[in-house]
Amino acid sequence: MTALQRWGFVAAALLPTLAIYAFVRLYPIGDVLFLSMHEWNIISRVRPFIGFENFVELYGDPLFREALRNTAVIAFGVLLITVPLAMVLAALIHARTASRLAPFFETAVFLPHVVSLVPAAMAWKWIFDARLGPLNAVLSLFGVSPKAWLFDPVLSVVCVMVLCSWQALGYAVLIFLVGIKNLPASLYEAAKLDGAGPIQSFLFITVPLLKPITLYVSVVTLVAGFNVYGQAFVLASDAQGAPGQLVRVLVLDMLENGFRNYRVGYAAAEAVVLLLVVLALTGIQFGLLRDRSRA
Repeated sequence: MTALQRWGFVAAALLPTLAIYAFVRLYPIGDVLFLSMHEWNIISRVRPFIGFENFVELYGDPLFREALRNTAVIAFGVLLITVPLAMVLAALIHARTASRLAPFFETAVFLPHVVSLVPAAMAWKWIFDARLGPLNAVLSLFGVSPKAWLFDPVLSVVCVMVLCSWQALGYAVLIFLVGIKNLPASLYEAAKLDGAGPIQSFLFITVPLLKPITLYVSVVTLVAGFNVYGQAFVLASDAQGAPGQLVRVLVLDMLENGFRNYRVGYAAAEAVVLLLVVLALTGIQFGLLRDRSRA
C-alpha cells in the first residue's frame, strides 16, 4: 500500500466523524456569525443584512453591559475559588489514600458535580432564604443580622458564585487528584530527606508540576463560568417568579432577546461577543502558562 493509499484510507475513515462534527459544531457557529449581521424576528423568512449594527447597539446597551459585568464577575470568582480549593482538597485526599474513608471523601467531593442543577439550586435557594434559611440561622448565633441574600444585587451575585463553585469543585478535584497520583514519588522522598514538610512539598513540587492540569482546569472552569445560566435563572428569581432579574447574565440576556423580544440577530451578536471573550481569555491562559514554562 502506497503512502497516498494510506492517507486516503485514513481520510475515508475520518470523513464521517469529521462531517458529523462539522454539522454539529462548526455549522452552528457559522450560522450564528451569519445571523449576527442580520435582523431577524424568528418568524419572517426575510433577514435584512445590517452589517455591524447589532454590535454597535450592544456597545450602548446598559442591559448588555450589566449582563457582561455580572457574568465576568461570576466566572472569575468561580475560577479563583475553585482552582486553589480543588488543588488543596486533592492533595489532602491523596494524603489519606491509605485511609478507609478515602473513597467516601472522593465521592462526597464529586457528588455535587453529578447532582441535577434544578434540585441543587432549589436546595441552595432554601439555604439562602432570608426568613427560613439555615445560613441566617447559623450567622445569628454569632450576632450577625439576617441578610436578604437573594434580594440584594451584590449578595445575589455572590450566591450564584457560591453555587457554581460548589458544582464545579468536584470535577476539578477529580482531575487534580489524577494528576497528583501520577507525580513521581521520588521527588517527595528526596524533599523529605532534605527536611521539607508537607506544605513545602505541596508549594514547591506539587503546584509547579501540576501546571498543565491547572491550565486545563482553569480553562474548563472559566468557560463554564461564562456560560452560567441555570443557576441565575433558578436561584436569583424573585418572589413573583420572574427568573434571573437580580442577576442578569449573558446567556439569559441572549434568550430574552432571541425568544421573548424576537431579536434573533441581536442575540446572535451577543453570542459572538461571548465566543470572542472566551477565546481571548483561553488564549491568555495558554500564553501565561507557556511563558512560565519557558522561564
